[in-house]
Amino acid sequence: MFYEKYYEEYEIGESRTSEGRTITETDIVLHAGQTGDFYPHHMDAEWCKTQPFKERMAHGTLTFAIAAGLGAGDINSKAMTYGYEHLRFPRPVFIGDTLRATFTITEKKPHPRKTGFGIVTERTEVTNQRDETVLVCDHLHFVECQPK
Repeated sequence: MFYEKYYEEYEIGESRTSEGRTITETDIVLHAGQTGDFYPHHMDAEWCKTQPFKERMAHGTLTFAIAAGLGAGDINSKAMTYGYEHLRFPRPVFIGDTLRATFTITEKKPHPRKTGFGIVTERTEVTNQRDETVLVCDHLHFVECQPK
């Protein structure tokens, strides 16, 4: 579904929360195959038993990709991704964890070089089923201003 939302229509503090998404072993194996990241933290259950977390964990890049997917939905034809900043993984994600993401508009500013466009910053916070934060970052959107 497409919709139109211009820069001026975004409000600081507005937020939305995604549905849940449970991480599976298949997610981790497929991501390892796609990226070539076969580190034992993700792939070797026996080795992980000797480590502090005691179990395999999802790749940070997998968690980030799932977070992006949790935010995907209807398409705003007046905006596109401009980038991400301040990406952090405060806690690991394990097989069986269910993730939800909350997206909150935290900042708006005119684009420094492109007249007629602004940058809208959306804080992305992903939590697990225990409400522990597992990912936080700022998603920057390049958004068209309303015609004058």
